Amino acid sequence: MSLIRPFRAFRPTKELSSKVAALPYDVMNREEAFEMAKGNPFCFLHITRAEIDLPETVDIHDDAVYLKAKENFNRFIEEGTFIQDETPKIYIYQQQMGNHIQTGVVAAASVDAYQKELIKKHEKTRKDKEDDRVKHVETLLANTGPVFLTYRHRDDIDSLIENITKRETLYSFTTDDGIKHTAWLTTDSETDELNGYFSQIDVMYVADGHHRSASASRVKDMLQANNPNHTGEESYNYFLSVIFPDNQMYIMDYNRVLKDLNGLTKESFFEKVAQKFSIEKTDKCSPDKLHRFGMYIDSVWYKLEPLADVVDENDPVKSLDVSILQDNILSPLLGIEDPRTSKRIDFVGGIRGMKELERLVNSGKYAVAFSMFPTQMDQLMSIADAGEIMPPKSTWFEPKLRSGLFIHSIK
Repeated sequence: MSLIRPFRAFRPTKELSSKVAALPYDVMNREEAFEMAKGNPFCFLHITRAEIDLPETVDIHDDAVYLKAKENFNRFIEEGTFIQDETPKIYIYQQQMGNHIQTGVVAAASVDAYQKELIKKHEKTRKDKEDDRVKHVETLLANTGPVFLTYRHRDDIDSLIENITKRETLYSFTTDDGIKHTAWLTTDSETDELNGYFSQIDVMYVADGHHRSASASRVKDMLQANNPNHTGEESYNYFLSVIFPDNQMYIMDYNRVLKDLNGLTKESFFEKVAQKFSIEKTDKCSPDKLHRFGMYIDSVWYKLEPLADVVDENDPVKSLDVSILQDNILSPLLGIEDPRTSKRIDFVGGIRGMKELERLVNSGKYAVAFSMFPTQMDQLMSIADAGEIMPPKSTWFEPKLRSGLFIHSIK
């Protein structure tokens, strides 16, 4: 089974690409989306967060929001903001953040492969978030947000992509956060060659975008059920994806802050932690290897390392640092049984730095912060290969994909 295929993208003109491109819909709230799109009628948030064009009294999940998104999407096409390629393509998309560069392909990924777990996931999804994207895709008949996929790198794919990136760009711009975004259009022969190489790949992995891929699967099942002439070749059998090789992925730390010590005094908390971890004052607030944690409390950083019998290296999930922290401190000592739903814990992506953890605790709104060593790509793939699920908030990928540069129609 081929995991991907080329598609005829709706995409912005070169002149408008930097104005259209927007952060993913789910990394901001309504007010932030409104501010980001203010004064920019071309911003893609008018499509992915269409509530910004409606009165604040309208609920973000009201039918009017999805209809407004469809109206805006159609207007972008009618006014020429979006054009559509005449032949199916696989596109090249590169991001540069500081010295880190990742270059991948934009293609339509197979829903059947996802449902057969040849495109493997490692996170649980929430039904309410799935429902939102199902409604969005169903109303627009388009995948507007790409799913971030990865695969075990291949020299032949790397070599071809490198050659493509040596010529004139399709898009090239730098966003306000300093990330450079570059894209290239492939020739028909290059698209065929890339498609051939990817047909030899057995599995891919969802890095980010579990709700987008799950919603694409649900929409496919709905449309298939309503199509008596279903063949499997319809566009709804595929979803929008950007696919990077595993050796170019950048996972940052995903840190934890707790609002209280669950009724414990600082002294009793330390005594209980010391039963499972060594504790040492440190100036190094960011851990420099697996199974090492930073803890910030009362303006002091401590280094925590689990004692010898704490880590089960034979279990790919339990040996994750996020699991070690959850199973030995957050749950038994601090009462965080379900970090997905608890209101006493928050998560801070590594892009915000250690100073943000210090700021939150020093503000008095939080009692303690834990800094983590980033989850590794081989850990993610091992867990997905085993059919297991990672604890919530295990990975923070940077840089974030921009939405709006490529849209996959499922009409």
